[in-house]
Amino acid sequence: MDQTPFQLHITNDPMFAENAYTIYRRPGGPCWVVDPGLPPQAEQIVAFVREQRLDLEAVLLTHAHGDHIAGVDEVRKELGPVPLYLAQPEWAMLGDPALNLSANIGLPLIVADDGLRDLKDGDVLELDGGAWQVLDTSGHSPGGRSFYCAEEGLVIVGDALFAGSVGRVDFPNSNGEDLMANIRSRLMTLPDETRVFSGHGPQTTIGTERTTNPFILHGF
Repeated sequence: MDQTPFQLHITNDPMFAENAYTIYRRPGGPCWVVDPGLPPQAEQIVAFVREQRLDLEAVLLTHAHGDHIAGVDEVRKELGPVPLYLAQPEWAMLGDPALNLSANIGLPLIVADDGLRDLKDGDVLELDGGAWQVLDTSGHSPGGRSFYCAEEGLVIVGDALFAGSVGRVDFPNSNGEDLMANIRSRLMTLPDETRVFSGHGPQTTIGTERTTNPFILHGF
């Protein structure tokens, strides 16, 4: 197995400061794109993938809110008709601007749903010899998922958990009790040193959030 560490190339959109991630081990190798959002993210992601001669194998979505899906069609058009991974409870959101919340900001989005594949809690996905476990961290949205790589000690959590905060639960189909229960059972059980990469904001660690995050300590 190639033990070259995974690298995360991060792009960030200027409207919502949403973090999209390109995951890869080495130039010329396979990669995933996670949560390609609003312009210019897709253009930047495509340029980086081509510059590094990466082979896009899949687009993964932590959830299907508009700021996390806006770049999906462009990335798949430019880099190939790859599978799109999204938890089944959110499939309908791709084609409904009200459900994916993009109608709320005057930028109604409908994303192509060809090649959809489900993300079930406990699934293990493989990239370049490395295993990534799918964790159910729903609550901010009905099918929110996180991607945990024990080998690297990192987890990509979408909008479930942030540095010093947690995801909003005042949206349609949000559930605060579910979110906190899933954070505690799926994320707070990871090692303290696990690096946390969120959908917005800076990197943190499980240990930092366990001991300082007011929502983890006291709830809503």
